[in-house]
Amino acid sequence: MSSQAVEVEILGKLTRVNCPAGQEEALLQAAKRLNDRLKDMTDKTKVTNEVHLLTIAALNCCYDLEARDSSTQQQQELHEQLNERMEKLSASLDDALNKVQLGKPSALS
Repeated sequence: MSSQAVEVEILGKLTRVNCPAGQEEALLQAAKRLNDRLKDMTDKTKVTNEVHLLTIAALNCCYDLEARDSSTQQQQELHEQLNERMEKLSASLDDALNKVQLGKPSALS
């Protein structure tokens, strides 16, 4: 896959970064999001040290990713539990239907 250089602006400074072909717009949106976040942090905290701002922003991004990953894992576990319950219910219904078809009284009667 080829890549090309794309210029992004972060904290008023232009930086050229390589980007996979076709992903330029996503990179520009990510750069804008980071720049907006940094500006917002500067306004709220009055911190002007760029290294400090970038460190806090990186930590915030990593925290957001961890929270999202944790939420995704919890959703997967709940989905697996639901599937297991549905399989048990299906097996129970199949058993009840088989008994009814064989003329045996079911527990439902």
